[in-house]
Amino acid sequence: LEEAAFQLQQIFRIDISIALNILGIESMRAGHYRIAYTCFKLAADRGYSKAQFNVGLCYEHGRGTEKDLEKAAFYYYHAASSCHPMAQYRYARYLLCHRPENEWDRYQKAVTFLEQAATAGITEAQAYLGVFYMRGLQPKEKRGLKYLLLAAKNGDAQSRYHVGVCYEKGLGVQQNLAEAMKHYRQSAAAGNRKARERLRV
Repeated sequence: LEEAAFQLQQIFRIDISIALNILGIESMRAGHYRIAYTCFKLAADRGYSKAQFNVGLCYEHGRGTEKDLEKAAFYYYHAASSCHPMAQYRYARYLLCHRPENEWDRYQKAVTFLEQAATAGITEAQAYLGVFYMRGLQPKEKRGLKYLLLAAKNGDAQSRYHVGVCYEKGLGVQQNLAEAMKHYRQSAAAGNRKARERLRV
């Protein structure tokens, strides 16, 4: 009986969190940012990862509350720890952009979260990792190309352009100008200015 009561409490807690998060989304769409933030915060404090991510967004963009990147990172971290892919991406970006130099642990944690987000299909994480591996102190070109190709397949024109660069210069793949041209054309057709310039050259 105690177990059944505990299960009911858990279901009730989750249902309230979902309802609060939906109410927050609707309030945000209506331009009622303060109400949206309050709803997200109530659900986030109950441990609901989607609401934690939304609170992070509120703090990052100053919607319904003051802008505070550290608080945004705090909520992104909690959502990321519950396997929320977009939170993993945003938290990783925060760590990489705001980490003190020589903090290897934060760097490693950021890369782990980025890879998890990329594997979950977050195009932004795939694109970021592709460039990250290409431009690192010790470039990992094949790994970088793998992520750029994933992002390009998901419709990211900038990543498609970078894939063209890889084929043109032989980065992580055998040099192939015809293949480079193909990727530049696809990127240019999607509106990428750099790809159009590269085609002219």
